[in-house]
Amino acid sequence: MTQAAENWRGRVVCDPGLHHGEPCIRGSRIPVAVIVASLADLSMEDLLREYPQLEREDVRAALLYAAEAAHNTLVA
Repeated sequence: MTQAAENWRGRVVCDPGLHHGEPCIRGSRIPVAVIVASLADLSMEDLLREYPQLEREDVRAALLYAAEAAHNTLVA
């Protein structure tokens, strides 16, 4: 695993008390899935304006988490 891929671990958390354990950005209650889906329509700058509590590194962590999750998912 690369250093960049390891960096999401400090920012993405899974807490059963938040969004039923869905991965979220630490301290924000914003699910990773919302961030990734938002980037289909918004630029990074627009996303950060839409969610001012996020930092650029939070968005990057969400993308790295999603990439690792996709890589580790087996499709039957």
